[in-house]
Amino acid sequence: MFEAVEELVAEHADLEKKLADPSVHADQGNARKLNKRYAELTPIVATYRSWKQTGDDVETAREFAADDPDFAAEVKDLEKQREELTEKLRLLLVPRDPSDDKDVILEIKAGAGGDESALFAGDLLRMYLRYAERVGWKTEIIDATESELGGYKDVQVAVKARGQIEPGQGVWARLKYEGGVHRVQRVPATESQGRIHTSAAGVLVTPEAEEVDVEINPNDLRIDVYRSSGPGGQSVNTTDSAVRITHIPTGVVASCQNEKSQLQNKEQAMRILRSRLLAMAQEEAEREAADARRSQVRTVDRSEKIRTYNFPENRISDHRVGFKAYNLDQVLDGDLDAVIQACVDADSAAKLAAA
Repeated sequence: MFEAVEELVAEHADLEKKLADPSVHADQGNARKLNKRYAELTPIVATYRSWKQTGDDVETAREFAADDPDFAAEVKDLEKQREELTEKLRLLLVPRDPSDDKDVILEIKAGAGGDESALFAGDLLRMYLRYAERVGWKTEIIDATESELGGYKDVQVAVKARGQIEPGQGVWARLKYEGGVHRVQRVPATESQGRIHTSAAGVLVTPEAEEVDVEINPNDLRIDVYRSSGPGGQSVNTTDSAVRITHIPTGVVASCQNEKSQLQNKEQAMRILRSRLLAMAQEEAEREAADARRSQVRTVDRSEKIRTYNFPENRISDHRVGFKAYNLDQVLDGDLDAVIQACVDADSAAKLAAA
C-alpha cells in the first residue's frame, strides 16, 4: 500500500549518513537544509516502520489464534492499531506546504462599516494577539493606523514562533487559513436605536520572507519619505520619518510610520515588502503548477469571504468548511484552535483526495 515510502526510508538513511559527516557542517546553509529534510522524514519513517511491524504482528497473532482462540482478542487489538497507523501514515504523506514552518506578517484592514469596522479590526487584532499568547508565539506590531474611536484602520503585526516547531504547528501552518474577509453582525457602540449592523474587516496573512527567500534589486525600488500622521510620539507630525517603498516591477507597496527614525521605518517596510513579494511568487507558482489541486481545495481559498461573527447569538461560522460554534466570546478571547483545526482537516482531506 505504501511502497513509495521505501524511497523516503532510503533518503532518510542517506541523510543520516551525510549529517554524521563533520565536513557537511562546514556549510551551515546546506546543513540546515539537510537537517530540515531529515526532520520532515523522521516521523514518516518511524510511523512506516511501526506500520510494517504491526502488520507482521497481526499475521503472527492470526497463526497462533488458529490453534488457540485466546489469541483472537489480540488479533483484533493489533488490527485496530494497524488501521490507526495506516491513517496516521496517510496524513503524514499529504503534500506539505513548504512555508508551514515560517513566521508570518498578519495585516488587518477596516472595510465596509466605517468606525464600526475599525472597532471590529481592533477586536480581531486582540483575538490574534491572545491566540498567539496561548500557543506561546511572540508578536510585534510593525505599523498601525488608529481610528478616532479606538479601533484600527490598518494594523500589521509580525507573529513568530519560539523554540523548536512541531510539524504542522508553525505560525504559517496555523494562521494561513485566516486570510480573507471577516464579517461581524452586532449592535455598534455608535448605534443609538439598538439595531444590528453588518460590517467587515479584511485579514491578509503572508509568510515572513528572509532575505534569501526573495531577491530584490535595489534599482527596482522607489523609496518615498513623508510626514507621519495620527497619534504618536515626538517624531510624529514633526519630521519626514515615514517611509513608503514601491516595488516598481510588480507595483507592490509597503509603508511604515510607527518607528521614530526613517531608517527603522525603512527596515520594517522592507520586511513587509519581502513577505508580500514571496506570497505573490508562491501564489503564481501554485497557479501554474497546481490548478487541478487548487480547484479541489476551494474550501480554504483565502480570497473568499470566510467567516461571520454574530454577537447576538454568540455564534461564529466559517463558511468554507461549515464550522459553527456558539462560543464567540471565547474565540474572541483567543480560543481559536477548533476553528483553525476545522480548516486544517478540510485542507488535508482535499489534498488526500487530489493525491
